[in-house]
Amino acid sequence: MKTKNIMIVGVGGQGSLLASKLLGRLLLTKGYDIKVSEVHGMSQRGGSVVTYVRFGDKVYSPVIDKGEADYIVSFELLEAARWTEYLKNGGTIVTNTQQINPMPVITGAAQYPEQLVEKMQSANLNVEAIDALKLANEAGSAKAVNIVLMGHLSRHFDFDLSEWMDAIEKSVPAKFLELNKKAFLLGRDA
Repeated sequence: MKTKNIMIVGVGGQGSLLASKLLGRLLLTKGYDIKVSEVHGMSQRGGSVVTYVRFGDKVYSPVIDKGEADYIVSFELLEAARWTEYLKNGGTIVTNTQQINPMPVITGAAQYPEQLVEKMQSANLNVEAIDALKLANEAGSAKAVNIVLMGHLSRHFDFDLSEWMDAIEKSVPAKFLELNKKAFLLGRDA
């Protein structure tokens, strides 16, 4: 199998590491060679966080270059727009519509860009934008945005729902299991 590339992007504290762990666990059970690389940036201060997940028959490097990502999963709208040059032709952006103001916006030095989904779509990018925060709250916690987005991403793969659920069970503490399963299913159906 040709190597597939997934970028998970967001801001610090949104759960990108759990999302990559869940995805990696599932891909390992399917027998793929997998490489995961985490680039934290200023993650503890709300800065950009990027995780690369690459899988296939044989993967030699964990890094995804510009124009190579099959999927970009974004926990925040501006982060989706920031990484579009990494998307390959025919690739897909799965993004949360939530907007988290970066420091220049907070200080008044800049404004949050408007109509980002429309701008990305007008650049002929395949964008699937969902209100993952609303769905996460519906599941029981705003912190489940990451799992909602994994649920939506799951629609692009031929893996059984039971395999995804098994990966969730092995990645999430038992006391949060039902909440995360519900979040995953809400994202899958969005």
